[in-house]
Amino acid sequence: MALAFLAAKRSKDPSTQVGACIVDKNNKVVGLGYNGFPIGCSDEEFPWRKGGKTDLDSKYMYVCHAEMNAILNKITADVTGCTMFVALFPCAECAKIIIQSRISTVVYMSDKHASKNETIASKRMLDAAGIKYRRHIPREKKIVIDFDDVDWSGMSQVPQSPVKN
Repeated sequence: MALAFLAAKRSKDPSTQVGACIVDKNNKVVGLGYNGFPIGCSDEEFPWRKGGKTDLDSKYMYVCHAEMNAILNKITADVTGCTMFVALFPCAECAKIIIQSRISTVVYMSDKHASKNETIASKRMLDAAGIKYRRHIPREKKIVIDFDDVDWSGMSQVPQSPVKN
């Protein structure tokens, strides 16, 4: 789940950053994704708003969800029998993609939209397809990545250009 949350940090969505991580039966990471616009669709040109004058002014018409991106970014031929860890319970569209990809289990952190029809439909489809899902209960309240903890003294000091990711 921590990798799903770390992937979510890459999202430029100002209100909802979601990440997903797919692991195989050996817990080897085989896919990561986060919510964002399709390749070639600029983060500056498309809207990040939740609403607008029309649907075309809202991010919902354009954003690819973390689950979709994790499946598309997989590093294996298929994800049959894999487990997906995701920050937010999958919407109905993502449930369809999860089912079609033959992922067997979904582990989610938040189900904040549980009462919405889209989430109810998602659960109906996952149940019908025999996909298990469960809420993740973290053992640790936080994981801290502190680059100051690394002993840099033994590493090469060759200047490198900054990484933008």
